[in-house]
Amino acid sequence: MSLYLPTGTSPLINGALARIERRLPQPGEVLVRQGQRVEPEEIVARAYLPASPQVLNVARALSIPPASVERALKKEVGNKVAQGEIFARSSPLFGRTYSAPIAGIITAVDAETGYVTLTPDPVTYELQATVRGIVMEVLPGRGVRIETPAAQVYGVFGFGPDRSGVLHLVVTDPSEQIEADKITAKYAYSILIGGSGVSANALRRAVKEQVRGVIVGSIEAEELTTFLDWSSANGWRVGIGGWQMLAANPHVRHDITLVVTEGFGARPMSAALFEKLAAHDRQEALIEGTTRLRFPLTRPRVVIPLSARTPGLQLEPPQPRVRPGAQVRLLDGEHLGLVGMVRAVSAAPRRLSSRVRAHAVDVTLEDGSTILVPISAVEALT
Repeated sequence: MSLYLPTGTSPLINGALARIERRLPQPGEVLVRQGQRVEPEEIVARAYLPASPQVLNVARALSIPPASVERALKKEVGNKVAQGEIFARSSPLFGRTYSAPIAGIITAVDAETGYVTLTPDPVTYELQATVRGIVMEVLPGRGVRIETPAAQVYGVFGFGPDRSGVLHLVVTDPSEQIEADKITAKYAYSILIGGSGVSANALRRAVKEQVRGVIVGSIEAEELTTFLDWSSANGWRVGIGGWQMLAANPHVRHDITLVVTEGFGARPMSAALFEKLAAHDRQEALIEGTTRLRFPLTRPRVVIPLSARTPGLQLEPPQPRVRPGAQVRLLDGEHLGLVGMVRAVSAAPRRLSSRVRAHAVDVTLEDGSTILVPISAVEALT
């Protein structure tokens, strides 16, 4: 199964200007200026996120009436307390005491219930560039837009935040799966390039070894739901228009980004994509896992920065057309991921093997055979 809908942009870009937008989750302070060169780990913006307040049952803890809680407090509303500090006592001398479980500010006292609200200090959120490049635009209070010449590979599905790391090839064939025993401590902080798939056990091992990202051709739905600790996948199969990833189980750590290039199932990675990624083994890259199937459409992406002197660089990503002589990747379920050459494009609807009439293309596959598929089931690579 593939969730991919063609958008006109080739899934394989050998060299063009990549644009990366980095935004804060809420307004804050931008720390860089337009035209500044940044590195992946550099902090480009900062914000202070409010933490969730804690409501404490002080009356019960001190065994006093709710109306007596305000007199029992050693500090008034609006004052700050440190973690472990005694901020309430049932009596001035030898009564019971209550220590603050967290550092924060006393923001409310309810005389009817005896509850005290303690609001933690804001959490500092620092936004990294995640890619080497030039800040081309500053979004005041929000973030930056960075540009860099790069090779780019688009996926059809993914999840996880933007991360930077060094690419590492862990398989030798696009039809080979990543197994858990192949992931060792030497891959810490790296992005792994796989082939046909990855198991839930392998993803868990990758998290344990602090791997930042994994790129594979496909993944079985059962393996994904097992890794994310979902009971089933039915909760997020709500139609293309409203598709979104459910929040993962908060009690299980999923600190990794996954990019799938073909779709669900057991599909080998497209040879063209695999060869491009393998050619940049041991180079730094940015992996983006965000997937949106509603406007603005967003596909997961791997960005591999290149030197500005790399031959053949383009300002804009190419948008190749399906025409005779074009190299295409097939998207239908039977041939998903295969690469071929367009021999002819029909000028009028033709009858397909399904007995449906549609605009179609004759595609010559790498083994020399020719098939007829709908034009909507091919994606131009060149």
